[in-house]
Amino acid sequence: MDLANLSAFIAIAETGSFSLAGERLHLTQPAVSKRLASLESQLAVRLFDRLGREIGLTEAGRALLPRAYQILNVLDDTRRALTNLNGDVSGQLSLATSHHIGLHRLPPLLRRFTRSHSKVNLDIRFLDSEIAYEEVLHGRAELAVITLAPQTAPPVLAYRIWDDPLDFVVAPEHPLAQRTVISLEDIATFPAVFPGENTFTHHIAHRLFEQKGLKPNVVMSTNYLETIKMMVSIGIAWSVLPRTMLDEQVVRLPVPGVQLARQLGYISHSERTLSNAAKAFMGLLKDAATPAEG
Repeated sequence: MDLANLSAFIAIAETGSFSLAGERLHLTQPAVSKRLASLESQLAVRLFDRLGREIGLTEAGRALLPRAYQILNVLDDTRRALTNLNGDVSGQLSLATSHHIGLHRLPPLLRRFTRSHSKVNLDIRFLDSEIAYEEVLHGRAELAVITLAPQTAPPVLAYRIWDDPLDFVVAPEHPLAQRTVISLEDIATFPAVFPGENTFTHHIAHRLFEQKGLKPNVVMSTNYLETIKMMVSIGIAWSVLPRTMLDEQVVRLPVPGVQLARQLGYISHSERTLSNAAKAFMGLLKDAATPAEG
């Protein structure tokens, strides 16, 4: 079975599109179609139903997909295991990270890593934490440095590196900034801008209000914290931001009895052999870890 054909099949299944699969694989759409046709011919089954512009996996396609992941992951795992034998820290390190961590936490670590391990080719992808989780789960990234999920299930392993306190923030001229005593009930009555509903940060903030029987007045959302900060700074809404992002553009709202935080760290796959490069980067991350509270 041709591995290139399997890769094309996986890309089509994940993107739901021949053209998007081509973009991911750096191939033309006809080339992707040719690879799929070759795979279907080899297996003597149809792997996708094509209904107009919509495509979907057939029963055979659904049966093949987890096995295709397994085949490619075993091959990658074997390559890493053999490369590791010489003890050399080289080759490619596929690393996924969120935009916020990539901008505010990783630069000094990446600088140290590239200076110490110049033979490593870093493949860094900036993704939402939730998407980066899937990249590690399916073997497309060795490591992901992200906002950790409240719960992580095997085969994904999570390691806390930083505690990231979160604060309620508004523009300096916002009505809430003029109050000396503020409650969650007060905050909930004003418009808010939140991270997207699929993000771990959204769930952390939303759960706080749910516990008090409140519902925040979320009028807009975006997954980019820098965009949220800009919208807060011009007075459109309040939000919750990492304390590391606070400056003169926004005002922190102290709420008695409320402490919000998220955990930042890295995840890996327990059933994958990590490259020497990944192990070296994990060592730098562990050295940068803040002591756990309690």
